[in-house]
Formats: sequence, structure tokens, C-alpha cells
Amino acid sequence: MNKPLRRISLFCGLLVLALLIRTNWLQYVQAEELSTRKENRRVQIAQYATERGNIIVQGQPVTGSAVTDGSDFKYKRTYIDGPLWAPVTGYASQAFGSTQLENIDDGILTGNDDRLFFDRTIGMFTGEKKQGGNVVTTLNAAAQKAAYQQLGNKKGAVAAIDPRTGAILALVSTPSYDPSRFAGFSKDDGKAWRELNDSEDKNLVNRALRETYPPGSTFKVVTASAALENGVVTDINAPTDTAEPYILPGTQTPMVNHASNCEKATLNYALQVSCNSVFANMGDKVGRDKMVDMAQKFGFNSTIDTPVRAFASVYDKNMSKDGNAQSSIGQFNTAATPLQMAMVTSAIANDGKLMKPYMVDQLTAPNLDVIEKHEPQEMSRPLSAANAQKVQKMMVNVVENGTGTPAKIKGVTVGGKTGTAQHGEKNAKRPYAWFISYAELPDGSSPVAVAVVVEDSDASREDITGGGLAAPVAKAVMEAVLKNNKG
Repeated sequence: MNKPLRRISLFCGLLVLALLIRTNWLQYVQAEELSTRKENRRVQIAQYATERGNIIVQGQPVTGSAVTDGSDFKYKRTYIDGPLWAPVTGYASQAFGSTQLENIDDGILTGNDDRLFFDRTIGMFTGEKKQGGNVVTTLNAAAQKAAYQQLGNKKGAVAAIDPRTGAILALVSTPSYDPSRFAGFSKDDGKAWRELNDSEDKNLVNRALRETYPPGSTFKVVTASAALENGVVTDINAPTDTAEPYILPGTQTPMVNHASNCEKATLNYALQVSCNSVFANMGDKVGRDKMVDMAQKFGFNSTIDTPVRAFASVYDKNMSKDGNAQSSIGQFNTAATPLQMAMVTSAIANDGKLMKPYMVDQLTAPNLDVIEKHEPQEMSRPLSAANAQKVQKMMVNVVENGTGTPAKIKGVTVGGKTGTAQHGEKNAKRPYAWFISYAELPDGSSPVAVAVVVEDSDASREDITGGGLAAPVAKAVMEAVLKNNKG
């Protein structure tokens, strides 16, 4: 063989070798990645070829599946009372993907999770069609409905937790949306999607988890906890050294009070009528770093996975002394999600022990065998049991004699705190109305802690108060949970 032919043969051999290497690389190394890429139409077709498993609330499904016509996607997702449960379920759409539990637990719901391999294998021999598993939530249907109905046409959110375990009992965001409207692939689905995305109401935003607000005076329970834990206050009924007017440290600016008799007021009275000056003074005496430490023990400055991720609430680590004093009353740079303020309340109600919030109790196979069971986890201990009980007494006083009386429940011990949070340039925007509370059983345990924020309402600016707008919502949620406990 002459030299040119040898070169051509060698070149062709190298091409064949490269082709073999490339083929094997695709088949054995990249096969999984390529077969599961969302751009692969066959993956999407397979995803909707069978009915999804369901998301369950107190034994009842709040989701379903329906056959679609004129599409190679056989089944689409349906929702029972979609707007009520959307903040929990999220959505699963053939055109627009999935969010929240529908996304996080997609493998279980579609039946593709590796933990369902045995069920799929058995189905191949028995001829049974592939089925998805179920996601069993911790939600309380009555509490969810009470929160949704009480919020009505107002913009706002509710988060309710069982302080003893961290189980989320209610998670409501209004205005909401119906995930069924865009679950398919039709023109109508696309139109509904565009309308929701173009709306100024931000219906698709889960305000309970993904919106942060200045918490206003509800944050004063965190400042009270910090003052007690750091020995700034030992007796909640002893006078403080708060001047009137109280001048913010390092400035000539007086702290404005909307309550009377705040000069040298006790911590107990200051929470009852919501004296800004007393808590600004306490925050300054505790100091920024120790205030940051206390806020972080309650969960601030960290994302929280429920398993749906909640945005991090914020207590500024680098602010000035006057900023810290203002932040100590829930203003300045302080921002919190409703879930975060429910966590604060639950830790206080649970004698200082904060349990990690969660909304999925268990995952089950199609035959209802339990695949995964959640075990309650302690997250932190922001304050001692003795100090938590002092804050409880103060919060009960707020409901019995102070700004939180609309949350009273006959025959039940209720602790709470109102908040009216200013925001916008020069506080020009309509304030947010807050209320946090817990209800206590005769045995001293608390089955529910609630946080409510009303972002906007038809009420006049002067009538926007935590006690007037948010407390009745919290009361209805607590009553629903207490009724369920009795049942």
C-alpha cells in the first residue's frame, strides 16, 4: 500500500474511532441527561401520560386529573377550590411548568421517583398502569377556609402553625388564583396566564412565604424577648427609664408615640398600649448585635424550607444606633414574612422552643404505603421557658386589656400583639395592618399560633389598625383549630 492510501486509511480509522467514542458517550454518559431534558418532547408527553397523584388535606384530595382532547398530553391537572389551596399546592401546567409542592414533589406525584421503582416494576408484570403517589399535608381545612373567607377581597396573607410540632395549619394569600385555568396547553390557558402575569394584584405571589413587610409593633415581642434574655429587664411590671420624649440615639429626633402614659412605662404596659419609645429604648440598651442574635434565633436572615422555600426575613446587621432603635419597633429596615411572624409567636407560645415549620406530613405510594414520614424538628431556643412565659403574660394582657381585644375568645386564653406598619416614602402609603396571636388549651399547651397581615383594604387610612382589620381574621383561624382539637 502506497503512502497516500495509508494516510487516508489512518484518517478514516480515526473518524470511525471518534464516531464510536461519541456514540458510546451519548449512550452511556449523557443518556440520562438527554432523556430527562425538558426540551425533550417525549419527556413532557410521558409526564402527562398518566394521572398525577394527589395533594391531600385531612384525608381529602384537593387536586385531580382530567383527560384533555386534541393534545398529545393525555392528562392535565385539576384543582378543587383552586384559589383556596393555591398558596399550598402551587400549580402544575402543561405549558408553564410547576411550582411549590407540585414542583418539589413532582417525582412522587408522577410516579417517577426512584422510591416508587418497586411499584412500577410490579405494574409491568400485573398490567396495572403507572400511578403517581400522594403528598399528605399538615393543613387544617377549616382553618384554611376561615382565613380565606375572613380576608375576602383584601390583599393580605395568613400563616398558622402548631407550636408544639411546627406543622403548618393554614397558609393563605389573597388575592389568589385558580391553577386549573392554565393547567392545559390551549389558547384559553395562555390567555388566563397572561392576565394573571399582567395583573397589578400579583395573584401568583405567595404573600405568606414570598412577600416581606415591615412588621411594625408585632416585632416588639422580639425586642421584649431580647430585653429579658439579656437582663435589660427582669421584672415586666417594673418602671423602665424611658424618657418622654424619647430621643433616638445619636440624633435630635424624638420617637413618636401613638399611645399615652409611656414615660417610664413598664414593659407590660408598654406592650399593652404599644409604646414605641419604650421598645426603641429597650432595643438600644440591648444593642444591635444582641438584637440581631435574638432575631436570628427566631429565624430572621435565613431562608426557611417548608419544603416550599420562604424568603428570608431581615434584621439589619450593619445599621447605626438610631436605626437599631427604630428597627426594634419593627420599622426602618426590618422586614418579615407572615410565616416568620407566626414562627416568632409559636416559639413564645411553646415556652421558648421554636419548632421548624413544615407542611408535608408524609409521602405515600399509590397503594398508600408510607414512603417518607416527617418527624418534627426543634429549630432553636430563642428564649428560656421562664422568659417566654413572661412574654406570654404580656401578650395575654394585650388581648384582655389592650389593643388586641377583638381577638378574645370566650373561655380561651389568647395572647396577641397588634401592629400597624408604616411604609413608603415619608410613610405616605397606606399602612399594613398586622396581628400575631396564639390560643392556649386548659393544659397549658398551644395548638395554634397565627400571623395575619392585611396589605390593603377599603378602610380609610385612619381605620387601618391591626386590632380592627387583622385580629378578627386571626380569631377565626384560632377558633377553627380549637374546634378541630375538641372534635
